[in-house]
Amino acid sequence: MAKSFLKGGISNTQIVFLVLSLLIIGVVFFTLKDTNYYALGIGIGILIGVIPFVTDTIKQTNIEHKKEQMFLEFSKDLVESVKTGTPISKSIANMEPESYGILSQYIKKLKNQISLGVPLTKSLKIFANDVNNKSISRALTLIGQAEKAGGDIGTILESVAGAVNTSDKLKKERKSSISALVVQGYIIFFVFIIIILVMQFQVIPIISGIAGTDVLSSMDLGAGGGTIDEQEISSAFLYLLLIQGLFTGLTIGKLSEGDIKPGIKHSFALMAASFIISTLANLLFG
Repeated sequence: MAKSFLKGGISNTQIVFLVLSLLIIGVVFFTLKDTNYYALGIGIGILIGVIPFVTDTIKQTNIEHKKEQMFLEFSKDLVESVKTGTPISKSIANMEPESYGILSQYIKKLKNQISLGVPLTKSLKIFANDVNNKSISRALTLIGQAEKAGGDIGTILESVAGAVNTSDKLKKERKSSISALVVQGYIIFFVFIIIILVMQFQVIPIISGIAGTDVLSSMDLGAGGGTIDEQEISSAFLYLLLIQGLFTGLTIGKLSEGDIKPGIKHSFALMAASFIISTLANLLFG
């Protein structure tokens, strides 16, 4: 069975892309090593290998969001049922699991366990482990402890549902309010790319001309007596862009969704754009 690499496994699709990536890198290494297209080919090979892992991260993030949305619906329905005087165990047993999308299989299992006489606290703990979501696990722990303590379960359930609902609203509001900043982050980054390219292809050659020497090919490194050639300058600027893209993407993810993990897709997009733009610029103007 295919597994997410985020959960300690690797899918068949990811293996295929990794093999394809290695084949491309190998072909490029042996056929284009001494050409201007060498860096572009190697970069494309790496990008192809990384794509399924980034896609998996995005998919897992979306799944977690859907779980939280469906659990909110589950909590609301449970509150309404318990408020009518129905015990929480019977309320769960009376539910229709198919109504809760991605959580259906877990709720069906929970319902079956309760029907078989498994204690509610233990059933909820198994449910939390199966769902594997921090927000949901916290809410289920509170529900289980409340039922075990024998308090006003209806009031506690309503508070838990309210907390989950508030958390969901805050996430949506933050994402909405920060969307303009996300766009600005992308714009600023592409302006940064333009500035770097202007420095590489305009400013440094002009300085070299004014100085009356070829700065790119004969810049003294100091005591070592080495020199910096044009390719090293190009590589240094590329590394700068890639590092900037990585951390800009992670920052965008943290600001927009409160977690670094969603920022991986932004980092991938910015780093891929940096690599492609920089490499093509070097082919055209280098």
